Amino acid sequence: MIGRIIEVADDKRYMFVSRGFLVVQDTDGERKELGQIPLDDITAVIANAHGLSYSNNLLVALAERGAPFVLCAANHNAVGMLWPVDGHYQQAKRFDAQIAAKKPTNKRIWSELIKSKIQQQAAALDAAGQASVPVAVLVNKIRSGDPNNIEAQAARRYWSLLFGKTFRRDKNASGINGLLNYGYTIYRAATARAIIAAGLHPTIGVHHSNEGNPMRLVDDLMEPFRPLVDLLVWQMSNAGKEQVTAETKRILVRSLYDDMQTSSGTTPTTVCMQRLAISLAQIYLGEREELDLPYPALPLTLAASLSDDW
Repeated sequence: MIGRIIEVADDKRYMFVSRGFLVVQDTDGERKELGQIPLDDITAVIANAHGLSYSNNLLVALAERGAPFVLCAANHNAVGMLWPVDGHYQQAKRFDAQIAAKKPTNKRIWSELIKSKIQQQAAALDAAGQASVPVAVLVNKIRSGDPNNIEAQAARRYWSLLFGKTFRRDKNASGINGLLNYGYTIYRAATARAIIAAGLHPTIGVHHSNEGNPMRLVDDLMEPFRPLVDLLVWQMSNAGKEQVTAETKRILVRSLYDDMQTSSGTTPTTVCMQRLAISLAQIYLGEREELDLPYPALPLTLAASLSDDW
């Protein structure tokens, strides 16, 4: 299902459930209702303000529908996420398969993910009119499990080519880094929804192993989609839009519904995420050999969507 990412970014807001709708209400004065969204249409809710309140019934209703509730810090990074403990009829079986996965299997899967990410980075550089060869040539150097950390080598080349030699990726910085943080938060939420829908556990990662990270599998599977955010931020930066605003947020959210090229034709990015998560579950169950990844070509609609708006 292609649902809606709902963000509440203003203080003094109260969210609750009424007759199958998420309702947002102002907490000042007459407590005016500001909007309603059908719960069944929601992919995720992002709480991106410090003066929010919400009902327990809302959190329960979202969890029942597999829609993550994401808590953000001041830098727009996700710091917490509520997800359901059940909801997929094969969930226990797939959890067991995740846990039982052999190390060589996970190393092979990680290599596929990193190859796809670097190919998408090269495609982003092409779209930005930058030299992609320095990044693209690294794909052939990736071995099972990426023991030589080719991913990091590609990242160093990629960031300087895309944003200039003085750019440094810093999660605590504002400007371009703040836009990247916000875009990644959106994509993280959508990836979490896909993982939950596939009956997999977000904490049981393929490669990421930080004990303090409960979303390790989410961070693994969103890697091939990060360059979509990067290119959009590059385009916005070129247009003089380097801050997180209502406009830049809307553009980043809408990119989830742009079509990507796949083996079965063009498919929205959110559906690609769902297919990737399902294919991982099938690999763990012994039902297929390779991940279902989008082709290394970024959506043409990225550029078109921006030119239509600006």
